[in-house]
Amino acid sequence: MQRVLVDMDEVIADTTLGMINWYRENFSGEIDYNKMLAGASLVKGFPDEHQSIVRQQLFEPGFFRHLPVIRNSVEVLGEMNKKYEIFIVSAATEFPNSLQEKYDWLREHFPFFTWQQMVFCGSKKLMHGDFMIDDHARHLQLFNGKAYLFSAPHNLNEIILKDCTAGNRLQVFFYPDVSGLLNAGNGCSLKANSRNYSSRPLLASGLGATKSCLIQ
Repeated sequence: MQRVLVDMDEVIADTTLGMINWYRENFSGEIDYNKMLAGASLVKGFPDEHQSIVRQQLFEPGFFRHLPVIRNSVEVLGEMNKKYEIFIVSAATEFPNSLQEKYDWLREHFPFFTWQQMVFCGSKKLMHGDFMIDDHARHLQLFNGKAYLFSAPHNLNEIILKDCTAGNRLQVFFYPDVSGLLNAGNGCSLKANSRNYSSRPLLASGLGATKSCLIQ
């Protein structure tokens, strides 16, 4: 059985929307989505005087426990879990409070994953498998299998190469029709507006695709 490593934040847990919702509940400043899409940091999209406060929320109790679930991820991963050996891998130790919260969040929203399929670590360089889905290039560059860059606001303009022709990116997303999801070479062409954080673009299991490259 092939092994798939799946990240949490910005892949199945919507950290961006969680930040935005928290900010709107507590402040009235204007959010600049164009700055979020620039790629440096999601925090840059918030007013300068509030950026340190927003960043601090990642270390506060409760933030990771109540993040929204990325659309269709439960259905798709539930189907994939029947055919692949899946591990949820999160570099969670950077945010100590998140360890219990991430575990509880997964048990609530993805009850088909056992505790043995949850890996909370500091560095992902120790992880081995056939496929890795992550929103950060730094994790994928060290991976020994096929790497897929999950579309997220901070990486939309990022160009990374791994076993790919220069500038070539494969676009596949989590697809609402999970019945045909796992077909070899099935690159689903679901499009979504990256600025619409309530209906984000989602990565599908195009794991049978012929190209081994990072996905926009």
